[in-house]
Order: sequence, then structure tokens, then C-alpha cells
Amino acid sequence: MRQTMKTVLIMVAALGCVVGVTGCNNIFSDTQPAESQTETVSTASVSEPAAGQSSESKKTTAVYYDFEDVLIPLELKIVQDKSMIVSTPGFTSGILMLKGRVERRSLINFFNNNMLKDNWTMVSRIASPNMAILVFEKPMKSAVISIKSEHIYTHVEVGVAARMNQGDLPDNTGALFESDLTQ
Repeated sequence: MRQTMKTVLIMVAALGCVVGVTGCNNIFSDTQPAESQTETVSTASVSEPAAGQSSESKKTTAVYYDFEDVLIPLELKIVQDKSMIVSTPGFTSGILMLKGRVERRSLINFFNNNMLKDNWTMVSRIASPNMAILVFEKPMKSAVISIKSEHIYTHVEVGVAARMNQGDLPDNTGALFESDLTQ
């Protein structure tokens, strides 16, 4: 009798451990690095799930904020007082400042993957242990993404602007001289 009771207690304890471990696994599922979330990416307006899919499988992990072709992980929050967006009919440009607790390396991978999916071409990339600058282009615009790691937060700056074709401009059009300011 005593041996049977001991066996039952061991089985109950083992079952409790299995349930506890699998339950803890779900607690930390929202803290994935940004790069691993590219599989569940969707836009800010989530549509109804397709037949046979649950709404939980359509979880939004990244959104398009002001720029319709630059996807941003939800872990990054907009810093309103440091952002400036200018929208005109047919074009939006400006600088979007964001911050969050996301690893720099995973953000680099996230932006590399998703910018390519949105038909951007990578022009250049500069990386150091605490900072990275990614430059992308499309036929009519360019995007610069700067990622800087600090102690608690990672700061991201996304700039999008129209491309200027140098062949269409006279040689000194872009130059601003001191005499222009005093007139």
C-alpha cells in the first residue's frame, strides 16, 4: 500500500512538472526576437481569418505606420515628439523615431528581410557593435534605417524621402550660399 501511494505521488509530481514546463513555454512566447516574427507579419488592419483558421493564428506582430512599404515590429513604439512625417497626395516622407526593447541584431535581420519583401533594394549597410545603418532604395524614393543599441532600449530612426535624379538638376541647384540667406 505504501509503495503504491509513493508511486502515485511520483506520477502526480511528474505530471505537474510537465504541465508547468509547457505552461511556462507559452508565457514567454511574446518575447521573441523581431527576426523570428516575420512569419506572422500583417498590416495594422487585420482582416477576418480564412476558413479553418483561428483568430489567434493571425496575431499581428508588425505594422505599417506612416510609410506604407516599411514594416515596423510591434515591440517598437513611436517617439512622437522626435518624429516628423509629411504627407502629400501620392507621397509620404519624413523621419519616424521609434524605441523598444529589441535586440539590434534581430532588428537588422527583420528590416533586411521585410524591406526586400516590400520591393526595396539594399544599397549599403554599415554596422558596428552598437549601431547599424541600412540604406534601401526604390525607383522614386530612398529609405535610411538607423538602429542604435543603448543600455535599456534600442532606438530606431526610419527616414524615407524622394530620390533626386542628379541628371535632371543644374549643377548648382542644390547649393545654398550665404548670399541667398541675406537677401
